[in-house]
Amino acid sequence: MTKLLDAAAVAKLSGMHMRARAVVEGFVAGLHRSPYKGFSVEFAEHRPYIAGDPLKNLDWKVFGKSDRYYVKEFEEETNLRAYLVLDASASMAYGSTGVTKFEYARTLAAALAYLMLRQQDSVGILLFDREIRTFVPPRSAGKHLHVILRELENAQPAEKTALAETLHRLAERVKRRGLVILISDLMEEPDEVLRGLRHFRHKRHEVVVFHVLDVAEREFGFSREAIFRDLETTREMLVQPWEIRAEYKKNVGRWIDSLRFSCREMGIDYVGMHTETPYDSALLAYLDKRERLG
Repeated sequence: MTKLLDAAAVAKLSGMHMRARAVVEGFVAGLHRSPYKGFSVEFAEHRPYIAGDPLKNLDWKVFGKSDRYYVKEFEEETNLRAYLVLDASASMAYGSTGVTKFEYARTLAAALAYLMLRQQDSVGILLFDREIRTFVPPRSAGKHLHVILRELENAQPAEKTALAETLHRLAERVKRRGLVILISDLMEEPDEVLRGLRHFRHKRHEVVVFHVLDVAEREFGFSREAIFRDLETTREMLVQPWEIRAEYKKNVGRWIDSLRFSCREMGIDYVGMHTETPYDSALLAYLDKRERLG
């Protein structure tokens, strides 16, 4: 099951539904074998059929295996409303290891949606670049997953980002308190991004930020002189990596530390990730947040 949490292995699977299912089932199997306790990953129970039970709740798969009638009993829907906010700007198209930031991010979004809906939570999704491209309001119905996965399947990164503006617009649009999960490389002016996140906290929303970067963006392990091109502005620069690596890594470290510290001050969960991070760390971070929300 470990391979089902590895981004490169998951990327080889066809279709967002298969990827989301593989990640979540691999995660749940690993969680059952791990020392982590207290997380709700059991989604339904079965009990013997009683005359008068709705036939639509019969589990025919169980009947096929046991030749007995069992009814699926689901937990009552919770009050949690979650919004998956996915960055689909051009910078997310970068990838040095075969999996781009966007591929990694949308698979994570798909897995989170799959997990939330199996827990009977409501989940919606918003994709943006310099504009809001897709907005699907939260629902808890099982069929809603297909709507979300279809949007993720069809999405492609393009255009410049307008992250801060999008956060402000969504904060004004969402009236009912909920959980906002931002998945982005945060490639915008840090102060503007933080103001956008602060807007959600002002509206009393809970917030989780998954900061997704490519390994090369963090380590800058390039060994040859090369022309670097900005995917959003198309500006180019000739760089000798060995001359700037130390300063680059120092600045990136300061940027990440500043974001982490500022998020913590605002009561926002910040989760730093890169495209080789197994998906279980993100799902655990979500479940930890979900557990604290009750």
